[in-house]
Amino acid sequence: MRPRTFEEWRTCIVEDCGINLTKDFAKKRLTVYQDSGNKETQTFVSLYGKQHLNNIVYWFKKIL
Repeated sequence: MRPRTFEEWRTCIVEDCGINLTKDFAKKRLTVYQDSGNKETQTFVSLYGKQHLNNIVYWFKKIL
């Protein structure tokens, strides 16, 4: 299941995965996800699509 809202995503990351959504964590992930040449970003897009990547970037920015 792909989260469709910020709250679904936050629950998935924080409660299910046990990851703290700190500003530092968000900055590090944005560095990866905003680099279209990054292998991890390319894999993410191939698995989940560009729209989901855009959602994730938006949600990480929301944390900041």
